[in-house]
Amino acid sequence: MPKGNIINRDSFLTNIREKIGGIAADKPVRKPEWTVTPQKKVLEGYDRDQLISVLKEQCKEIHTDFYQTRLQDLSEVISNVMKEYDSESIVYSDDSRFENADIEDYLKDLKAFKWNRTDREGSIRIAEKADVGITFSDITLAESGTVVLLNDKGQGRSVSLLPANYIAIIPKSTIVRRMTQATDYIHAQVEKGVDIASCINFITGPSNSADIEMNLVVGVHGPIHAAYIVVDDL
Repeated sequence: MPKGNIINRDSFLTNIREKIGGIAADKPVRKPEWTVTPQKKVLEGYDRDQLISVLKEQCKEIHTDFYQTRLQDLSEVISNVMKEYDSESIVYSDDSRFENADIEDYLKDLKAFKWNRTDREGSIRIAEKADVGITFSDITLAESGTVVLLNDKGQGRSVSLLPANYIAIIPKSTIVRRMTQATDYIHAQVEKGVDIASCINFITGPSNSADIEMNLVVGVHGPIHAAYIVVDDL
């Protein structure tokens, strides 16, 4: 799709800044000083093993299959999930963690395609036909059962959106209590000048919709099935 032209951007943004209080690029927004912060108290004191228990229970509410394993058994668990979902073809992100976890060779032996960061359109076409999309979770929210993906050229949104099924590999170290800790982490990275992704996806299980007469339908806008695999030693 050809890119459009941006016109009158500066005057448009200036008008918006004036309407919301006169902020400007050289006058950053100041966060309010809240007198109470109940959001920071939720699940306070829970260690990671306790958070995994919370995540496991939440997966029951969001129609997501939960697995926990060690790194040496990860490929076997993936195979079991694919068998459960009657799947063969895979698309996975161009992420060094696949190689570091020593499962990229396992994927290469299957009908798998690694997202091509130099051929976005071609990768999307393959993702559309894949049975399973696999990514690593960058941050995992125990309270809501949400995986957070910091997308870049090697990890297109299509990997987790277009295939019929989705598998998130969750390193134990990525699990935090809730959205509060995730946004604190992202904010801290920005403050340190880290080149954070411009596209951040929060994925809570398979696609759901109850827009029509409150009848829940799974798999409307994305994967029909989702599986989270927590890996203890990643």
